Amino acid sequence: MSANIPDPNLLPDGAPVTGTASAAVTEPAGKAPKKDAGDTRHSDRGTSIWGEAFQRLRRSPMAISGAIIIFLFILVAIFAPILAPYPGEATPGMRLVTPTNIPGIGTPGYPLGLDNFGGDVVSKLIWGARSSLLVGVISTCIGLVGGLFLGALAGGFGGWIDTVIMRIVDILLSVPNLLMAVSIAAIAGQSPFAVMIAIGAAQIPVFARLLRSSMLQQRGADYILAAQTLGLGRGKITMSHLLPNALGPVIVQATLALATAVIDAAALSFLGLGGGVPQTAEWGRMLTVAQNFLSSAPQLAFLPGICIAITALGFTLLGESLREALDPKARKR
Repeated sequence: MSANIPDPNLLPDGAPVTGTASAAVTEPAGKAPKKDAGDTRHSDRGTSIWGEAFQRLRRSPMAISGAIIIFLFILVAIFAPILAPYPGEATPGMRLVTPTNIPGIGTPGYPLGLDNFGGDVVSKLIWGARSSLLVGVISTCIGLVGGLFLGALAGGFGGWIDTVIMRIVDILLSVPNLLMAVSIAAIAGQSPFAVMIAIGAAQIPVFARLLRSSMLQQRGADYILAAQTLGLGRGKITMSHLLPNALGPVIVQATLALATAVIDAAALSFLGLGGGVPQTAEWGRMLTVAQNFLSSAPQLAFLPGICIAITALGFTLLGESLREALDPKARKR
């Protein structure tokens, strides 16, 4: 009598085994099914340097605080015509101001009081944010573009080009930034555009030397040697490979330079090199006018000074956080 041996090609109900069911039956117990080559839902992907830096910034209270300050500063500057009760040079409270009395904080209709011209302090602070933002961004862009050009030439080509450019940069770096900016602004004339040129020109040597140093560090990297092995020219390697990978420290410096630009713009306006009239809504100009009323109306100097300090603090916090996030030693911790 023969034993009933089940046919492996038939299911218990007698139906034939299909390909899918067969694979399920013949798969060894305890072994996980193979992952489809096209299924990338669970694949591990590497993180770029900038992606990792962004993740570190999201967890940094200092970076978040700086970003909030900068965001509010930009919003106030952009929407100044909507937020400000009066135009920047308007003097709506002129009739309330006397040589011996300047209405202070809490004056009806003027929450932060009036200045000696009868201008609304709130409106001038708001319009001053727009002025400082324009000067800071444009002057930093001028310095960044000039520094990138000189730094790329020196770091990418080397030789006598590097020597000549770096000696010029060394001479410029020997002069303090503010002193150089004052000299250029005095020559270019008293106007906001002259202030932008002066501050931007003073920042060019810093950006140039920083980019050149970063490019020299990257020159011996494996990807550069591989590009040279493939026969790529020096210009192609510099513009397509070397320069993009050397921009990290320069971007960090640009963020920090914005804080310096805001302070320098206020300093030049304080010295009377920013152009405009005494009623101009600019934080540095407000400080210039307020020094004659420190005893009777100290808020005229205190309020714009606080605005300058907070704005510079925001750019500094974000810049320092970005520097730490891109630091290779910090990424290893």
